Amino acid sequence: MKGLILTAPNSGGGKTTLTLGILRALKRHGIAMRSGKSGPDYIDPRFHEAASGTTCVNLDAWAMSPARIRHLAAGQAPILIEGAMGLFDGAPPDGKGATADLARILGLPCVLICDVSKQSQSVAAVVEGFSRHAGDVNIAGVILNKVGSPRHEAMLRRALEPVGLPIIGAVYRDIKLETPSRHLGLVQANERNDLEQFLDYSASIANNSIDIDLLLSLFEQYSKAKQNPPILPPPAQSIAIASDQAFAFAYPHLLSAWQKAGAALSFFSPLADQAPAPSDIVILPGGYPELHAGKLASNRNFIAGMRNAKAVYGECGGYMTMGEGLIDAQGNRHQMLGLLPLETSFAKRKLHLGYRNLKPQGGLWDMPLNGHEFHYATTLKAQGRPLFVATDAEDTALPPMGLINGPHAGSFAHVIDRAD
Repeated sequence: MKGLILTAPNSGGGKTTLTLGILRALKRHGIAMRSGKSGPDYIDPRFHEAASGTTCVNLDAWAMSPARIRHLAAGQAPILIEGAMGLFDGAPPDGKGATADLARILGLPCVLICDVSKQSQSVAAVVEGFSRHAGDVNIAGVILNKVGSPRHEAMLRRALEPVGLPIIGAVYRDIKLETPSRHLGLVQANERNDLEQFLDYSASIANNSIDIDLLLSLFEQYSKAKQNPPILPPPAQSIAIASDQAFAFAYPHLLSAWQKAGAALSFFSPLADQAPAPSDIVILPGGYPELHAGKLASNRNFIAGMRNAKAVYGECGGYMTMGEGLIDAQGNRHQMLGLLPLETSFAKRKLHLGYRNLKPQGGLWDMPLNGHEFHYATTLKAQGRPLFVATDAEDTALPPMGLINGPHAGSFAHVIDRAD
């Protein structure tokens, strides 16, 4: 098995767009390629899958054990992994979970994508600094992104000559490569009507600007885990899962593991006013229910099906939907399912972001968990028994998270893996 990691000195340097372009270009060339995404990301992997036609796995060096990461990365085809943020950026206090940790765990080389839109000769100091910063992280090459002109490219190449790393490509600034975003990241792949055109255009740019053969020559061997790590057990034998533009944030590695463990999964769309199939538990994943709150509040089949469910578990957006009311960004209150004594609001947004150590106090989980919180909602009311005792990545105690109300439970945390 072979792999390579695309990383950058910082966020916003163009990792996702170039990864998508390369994946689609390889697909055009008939080269089988899997992909991975570093960190707790729901949105970028769906773009990867659209570009490559194959499943993208989340590889989280903070929340997952090395054995889990090696197991998920294993496969017959090579894997191209997109990093998160800057190469050495991770959770406080020491950067655990950074893309560099992923490179160490898998023993894979990295290609540094440098946004050179506001620099010239200084790129050499950046590349040399990153290549020398950690002896156990191998920077195997460089891609210059957002180059301004042939003269600019020549200056950059001349400055990088003494560093001695291969320049794999130079991608020029192009407004057509920009991607729309909202408060949790890029607009979702299934919301873009122009997705195929965007991917094909990105592939053409990658094919013309990047030496694909040189890139492929940098892939190195890595080994999978000797044995499968213990999974997070399925919460029930039959599970109905909401899945549409409002509830899209479910981790494929969890769903796949539950199916392999014998659980029967079914899917339904609350936005299409579908009720869940009869099941032991219904899961409402995270997503963007605040953008569709009015429609959700009026979908009678969905509401009746949820209120008649044996048990319901919600994460983030799903948790908010389980509450009594949700106030949208315009200040309008929408009646939600009423399964939890909870009121949330987007009228005054506040960022909540970070990894979470979670100790369940009941509900469907019976073991310590690793998770992640990322939302802008404000809690106006949360009454009752908490679902989790939580600490952050620095083991600082947080207020109790989530609620349990009989067979119904949820929280703002996205569960990633068991905390073994």
